[in-house]
Amino acid sequence: MTEKLENIVKTIAFKAPIEKVWETVTDAEKIASWFMPNDFKPIEGHEFTLQSPFGPSPCRVEQIDAPHFVRFAWDTDGWFVTFELKEIGEQTEFTLTHGGWKEASHIIPKANVPTEAVRTKMDGGWTMIVGQKLKDVVESQ
Repeated sequence: MTEKLENIVKTIAFKAPIEKVWETVTDAEKIASWFMPNDFKPIEGHEFTLQSPFGPSPCRVEQIDAPHFVRFAWDTDGWFVTFELKEIGEQTEFTLTHGGWKEASHIIPKANVPTEAVRTKMDGGWTMIVGQKLKDVVESQ
């Protein structure tokens, strides 16, 4: 069996209190402002939908530890996403992990391309989303 691909991990420090970052990553309207339209609720077991470029993606909240940790299952291919928040003085360290990748040659049905290509594209996407879009929303006002 071929080895599974590594998780995508992005860490950044925001110039904002942990409560503001937490609200930005757990409120559906705010998530839509930096990621995708959704009906997320920070409740374990809540099923929600992300409106991705490939169509609706079913998701499920797996773990909540406010204001420090969120984990949800994303779509039907075994992915998970976590948001980890740590208060560091006046700043909040935010770490996103996107895991659950299968082997490089596995075809992801919605995209109809190999996992390795999707992971590469999403790695760059997460860099922009976390480092620019989320940062702008969190640090504004």
